[in-house]
Amino acid sequence: MSQPLLIHLTVTAALLLVSRASAQPLSHSGNPIPGAIAHFAKFDTNRVHYLTVGKGAKTVVFVHGWSCHSGFWREQVPALADKAQLILIDLPGHGQSDKPRTDYTMDYFARAVLVVMRDAGVDKATLIGHSMGTPVICRVHAQAPEKVGALVAVDGVLRRPKFKPEDAEKFAGPFRAPEYRAHVTNFVRSMFPNPGSETLRDRTLAEVLATPQHVMSGAMDGMFGAGQPAWDPQNVTVPLLVLNAKNRMWTADYEAWVKSASPRTDYRVLDGVGHFLMLEKPAEFNAALLSMLQKFDLVKN
Repeated sequence: MSQPLLIHLTVTAALLLVSRASAQPLSHSGNPIPGAIAHFAKFDTNRVHYLTVGKGAKTVVFVHGWSCHSGFWREQVPALADKAQLILIDLPGHGQSDKPRTDYTMDYFARAVLVVMRDAGVDKATLIGHSMGTPVICRVHAQAPEKVGALVAVDGVLRRPKFKPEDAEKFAGPFRAPEYRAHVTNFVRSMFPNPGSETLRDRTLAEVLATPQHVMSGAMDGMFGAGQPAWDPQNVTVPLLVLNAKNRMWTADYEAWVKSASPRTDYRVLDGVGHFLMLEKPAEFNAALLSMLQKFDLVKN
């Protein structure tokens, strides 16, 4: 496999974006989860918006992907709301959270997740991260492992790609360019391989393009820029769960590495879906996710 192709496959699986096929584009200004309660946690001099819904002795925290927001998990709420307390976060720069001009690193996002957990009075939670949310939850574990009851990676890379600096810049640089919107458009459209997903693709694109450029580019630099720490999970004893869309990037070697990273793992792959598996086939995704969570007593059975 050529190096450019490998880079493309690695990055696209690590990053993107979720939406909902059966609704109009989600509004950043309103509550996208019916019945959820909105909150704002103070984070440095800014505010982080999050939603709470559901009930139960266990807590599940959802972390969205690049240029998305909390509402993109709305298909999962009905399946889990009677089995756990759910917290859905707008990462800094996204959704209704404040959007300062700052370094949007994975550690910055991870600190925001911990602030939300503290604001919500949660001592420990299962963390579910889609795409870019996967490195975020891994950095939460690195910062405060005692706060993490389990890590769930949804089509996100659990170990940081080893880019040469020039390759990382070649990928991230266009998101800082004046013509970034055209680049983002092409990038998002390339993430929808399945016929019939055009409506979901277009609605996702509209949501992504609503995210400010400085947040988009900052998050890309925060993932792949020189000097940023790896997010590979270390010393993991909690359940490590992976739910991926079938993709040639998810090799047997990668699966074996995941299974060696924790003594309690569950690795599953869904066929016939793209990177947005939780939205393309929500019923199938939710059934698999619930099975994994209940296997390790992370939600009510």
